[in-house]
Amino acid sequence: MNPLKQLAGQTAIYGLSSIVARVINFFFVPLYTRMLTTGNYGLASELLAYIALLQVVLTFGLETGFFRFASKEKSRAELIFSTALFSLGATSLSFLLLIILFAGQLSTFTTHPASYIIYSAGILAIDCFTAILFAELRFRNKAFRFALFRSIKIISEVGFNVLLFFFLPVYFVKHPDSFLLNFIPAKPDYGYILLAILLSCIVSLVLFIPRLLDVQLRFSKQQFRALMKYSLPLMIAGLPGVANDFISRIFFRFFAPETSPWQDQLGIFNANVKLAVFMVLFVQMFRYAAEPFFFSSALREDMKKIYADVMKYFVAFCVFIFLGIAMYPELFALLLGKSFRSGISVLPIMLIANILLGVVFNLSMWYKLSDKTHYALTITLLGLGINLVINVLFMPVYGLMAAAWGYLLSYFSMVVFSYYLSRRYYPIPYDTKTIVLYFGAGIAVYLLSVFLAPESLALRILLNTVYIIAFVFLVLKHEHIDIRRIKSLLVKTDTH
Repeated sequence: MNPLKQLAGQTAIYGLSSIVARVINFFFVPLYTRMLTTGNYGLASELLAYIALLQVVLTFGLETGFFRFASKEKSRAELIFSTALFSLGATSLSFLLLIILFAGQLSTFTTHPASYIIYSAGILAIDCFTAILFAELRFRNKAFRFALFRSIKIISEVGFNVLLFFFLPVYFVKHPDSFLLNFIPAKPDYGYILLAILLSCIVSLVLFIPRLLDVQLRFSKQQFRALMKYSLPLMIAGLPGVANDFISRIFFRFFAPETSPWQDQLGIFNANVKLAVFMVLFVQMFRYAAEPFFFSSALREDMKKIYADVMKYFVAFCVFIFLGIAMYPELFALLLGKSFRSGISVLPIMLIANILLGVVFNLSMWYKLSDKTHYALTITLLGLGINLVINVLFMPVYGLMAAAWGYLLSYFSMVVFSYYLSRRYYPIPYDTKTIVLYFGAGIAVYLLSVFLAPESLALRILLNTVYIIAFVFLVLKHEHIDIRRIKSLLVKTDTH
């Protein structure tokens, strides 16, 4: 089989499972924002941010290390896998036992119930351990099994959420002395979210029992040292990127304005950020499709022009998505519970921030293709530094708006710096004038819809739709794309 076709097919399978997970996660938002208070949702957001951050640390980059050494020495792949599995098993179990031991003290310090801290530690420990098991499936090209196991985990999480939020409270009314009340309160709170995730993680672990029983558990000190020497720098390099994505959620506790509880502000912020999921999904799908395409096109004579064209069309389509969401805030706000809708103003900022993050990925090809990947850490650290400064200085005054602008300016600085370095080390003829035109036109159309908004909702929706159509025509005209030709091509496609 053609290796590029195989790569593309497996990329689609791996990507699809991740995208489905994001979609399902998004559809929980209307449930959570109607069943929970803003403060409850904020507390869940804080713990989930810590989980995401610590997961990078506790996997030690061993997934990539396993790929590297197992691919290089396939005859020793089982020993390498066993060593990595033993290492992550030992560290994950040690971490979980440590948290259980000090859960009381952590509860006093954080105000989270001790049981919820233990649930979070359980999620983290199981996810870190199963990470190497999922990595082995990818190494052995078991794409279907990988997607199946991921899908079962996602579906089980959906099932546990439905069970906990809709059936358990009714059960507790009929059985007020149930032993389950030792694990979860009768009235839904953020512990229901954590328990649903933990139970789905346990299901995921159970799926791997046949493989775990088949492993000849061996540990090679020499192999372990080699794995850690290779993997730890990757973990350290990846940490700033994840920190940049989640650090503001952690900062709400320490820097949010005193006008209202920080939990409420974080809950409102996180719920509205979730509405940007359609932009996030497009950027993620683009990344899964683009990276193998970029590398496979690296030897073409016109590859730099291809990269430049991809950037231009990527920005145009992202701006279209931005307008399609940002110009109908009243409609998208209906997805949230009423008490969460006050933060809808962060949505356009986060949409633009995600466009810039996609641009950062596009620009990353210059250092990936020129073997200057050490610049990735420098670029990410710059973005993280700016995000930290903006949150520390401005969150005490502007709250969730500061958090949103922290993301936007962080990614903007990464775009500017990466573009500057690409011009210096690996020039790609990006059509910056057209890219700026599309960005500028999109923002101008959005501002026009804000400042010239009629009072009637129906009229606003109609007028904003006209604005979006005008933007589409601008792009088509600037790109010299004949709409009639597109229509004829579509008709021909249908007839075949």
